[in-house]
Amino acid sequence: MASDDHDSHAIEVHLDRMLSERGMSLAELASRVGVTNVNLSILKNGRARAIRFTTLTRICEVLDCQPGDLLTYRSTERERGRPPTAL
Repeated sequence: MASDDHDSHAIEVHLDRMLSERGMSLAELASRVGVTNVNLSILKNGRARAIRFTTLTRICEVLDCQPGDLLTYRSTERERGRPPTAL
């Protein structure tokens, strides 16, 4: 597998929209969640490789939202051409 396959993902983060809708700054959210501005900025910009459920829980509590409000899956070109997988 190419290194790009390991470094990229198809999850979109909508933290900017959520902050804007609530009139909250990234710094305020970071303070209320208990994470650094830098780590929250990495998440906001879609560069995070992972997020702890505890952090996601706190973000949802502070923003009064569901995880699906923050994160969406964007299918890749390769997956769109693939037939559905039976479960």
